[in-house]
Amino acid sequence: MTISVCIVDDNKDIRSALEQIILMADGYTLAGSYADAEEALQKIPEARPNVVLMDINLGDGESGIDCVRQLKPQYPEILFMMCTIYEEDEKIFEALKAGANGYILKKTAPGKLLDSLRELHEGGAPMSSQIARKVVNAFQVKGPSDPGAGAASASAKTISILSNRENEILELLAQGMLYKEIAARLYISQETVRKHVYHIYEKLHVNNRVEAINKFYGR
Repeated sequence: MTISVCIVDDNKDIRSALEQIILMADGYTLAGSYADAEEALQKIPEARPNVVLMDINLGDGESGIDCVRQLKPQYPEILFMMCTIYEEDEKIFEALKAGANGYILKKTAPGKLLDSLRELHEGGAPMSSQIARKVVNAFQVKGPSDPGAGAASASAKTISILSNRENEILELLAQGMLYKEIAARLYISQETVRKHVYHIYEKLHVNNRVEAINKFYGR
């Protein structure tokens, strides 16, 4: 299935590089490319892409996070991937709270970027490994909500509506592992991991890794 992509980035050189990555890749089409929030807010609803690659800092005016916050409630079917240089916890959680579905860094290699777009479109919630571990650490610092339960007891936690394999994969997600790392650990394919994650999200009524980890820690 061809994935249509919009790009929002105020840096002309970066925007051009991202355009070329999409245009040269099989299975992807460029639905639009915009330099600021005003243009993005106006044209993304018209383009109706599958995925938006959204920068956070768009210069003067509204940010990429502001765009997501406004567009996501109106167009929940559009998936937003934050593509940014920022690794600060505050930016990460603000973007995810606004409705972002994934979060990767601009230094991500082109092949990995395309894989992340595909993963997002197929129901995953891709994050650069640095970002995923920051999210996991934030939850682990708080620890599980069970009285007297320490973070070390998280490994024994299970959710009754999930199968044994799904609980196993959810625990590995909560440790910050990527799909390929989970596949290697469990001796299964990445595609099988994706299918399990899709079912985990469906059963837990969540949309991304952060919400799933939240459920894992009982919040």
